Amino acid sequence: MADGDPATARRGRFDIGAIAAALPESATTMLVDTYLTDRPAASARVFRVYRPTPAHYHEGCDEYLYVLSGRGTFWIGEPSDEAEFGPGQLLFFERGVVHALPTLTEEPVVFLSVDTPRRAPTDVIFVDPATGSPASFMARNAEPDPAGGPDPA
Repeated sequence: MADGDPATARRGRFDIGAIAAALPESATTMLVDTYLTDRPAASARVFRVYRPTPAHYHEGCDEYLYVLSGRGTFWIGEPSDEAEFGPGQLLFFERGVVHALPTLTEEPVVFLSVDTPRRAPTDVIFVDPATGSPASFMARNAEPDPAGGPDPA
């Protein structure tokens, strides 16, 4: 694991397999993540995808997604670019580039993500706001259920 807080750690060794295995089996949000590092220049996370993600983009960072496990389809830029992904592949897109993960075919779908510079957890803009929000996208952004319902993660 990391030496200290992800925002201030100067070094780290990470057992990515163990981190991925510790992600919950289900979630009410589209994904759940764990930060490995979280610095202004870049952040690194492991995240699991629980349902297809509609077209969206990030204003503040470029994103590198390394597929650790699972399979599905992903498009970058245009829906006509949709292609299959699987373990060992790296997906890359610059800030502002619309992308989507329309199909999950083999689970769990887990990525190692490196964002440059750091991506704020709320930096997700859905092309159609009716399809998602920062709160429905990532468990760390979800509002707790005032009725005491299940944790988003």
